[in-house]
Amino acid sequence: MEGRAPEPGLPVVGGQLGGDGRVPGGESRYTFVVTEADADTRLDVALGRRAELGSRSRVAGLIASKAVTVDGALRPKSYLLAEGQTVEVILPDREPLVAGPGKPPTVPILYEDEWLLVVDKPAGMAVHPSRGHSSGTLVHALMGHGLAGGERFRPGVVHRLDKDTSGLLVVARSGEVHRQLVSMMQQRAIDRRYLALVHGGFAPDSGTIEAPIGRDPVRRTSMTVGGVAPREAGTHFRVLDRLGDFTLLEVRLETGRTHQIRVHLLAIGHPVAGDPTYARRDALNLGRQFLHSYRISFTHPVTREEIRVEAPLPDDLAAVVARLRRSAQAGAPD
Repeated sequence: MEGRAPEPGLPVVGGQLGGDGRVPGGESRYTFVVTEADADTRLDVALGRRAELGSRSRVAGLIASKAVTVDGALRPKSYLLAEGQTVEVILPDREPLVAGPGKPPTVPILYEDEWLLVVDKPAGMAVHPSRGHSSGTLVHALMGHGLAGGERFRPGVVHRLDKDTSGLLVVARSGEVHRQLVSMMQQRAIDRRYLALVHGGFAPDSGTIEAPIGRDPVRRTSMTVGGVAPREAGTHFRVLDRLGDFTLLEVRLETGRTHQIRVHLLAIGHPVAGDPTYARRDALNLGRQFLHSYRISFTHPVTREEIRVEAPLPDDLAAVVARLRRSAQAGAPD
């Protein structure tokens, strides 16, 4: 994102990088002016509302490390902001990630330039380190590719896929590009399309599911329509093939909530085949949910080139579709 450093006394509109976004030491500067909406709000809460800065825990760490100033002065995380104040955050452009034991995994890179990557994540691979996944993640596989931006434990990660969902992900190679991609995701300027095999047949050829998604109040690791702290969610679908007791769909996300496709399709009575959480049975012996992020398209945040990348179904899912098609053809009347 281009721009110039704000001159003394001039407001900075919204959150943006000052100057060329760089400061000495391989860092970047994120600056915003406190609006009426953030007035009388704690410093850490106001910063935590900005997805470009990462999680609340990361924000707390930045404040503790004296990387945050308000009108040029260091303030504690409990400091109450006033309208018109300027908040500046110094962000490391590249944060270290410790390699796990053993040889790092590999992942296909389908698009690469100096600013970003588009990769094809295999099923069974977590996107970033977390409890139970200290190594072997997508981030570990790409450690040699200069990932940058976001939080220390998941540098460059713009969006995620569930561990057992395969397909395309965009990953950033600079803090500035990461912030722009996150903003594009929030503004729904990145088109993501999936292939999903679901139980049952569809009468309409296409449709839209609009229902808020929140945490399941009983099963805390699951999501549900409604639930705890629900957030708006929209999912568009189009029938690609009717395969007996199953239907192959193209699904386009309007929003990106946790388990969104799986929860929305379950809500209309068509759970994703093989889904261990929401389908409750694996009639096709898939061993994982039939969900693949097959296409992603967006305007490059730096070059403004239109980027479109596609990844075919992986072998395990393609074999299931081929088997269902043969079965459907064999059972069709002459």
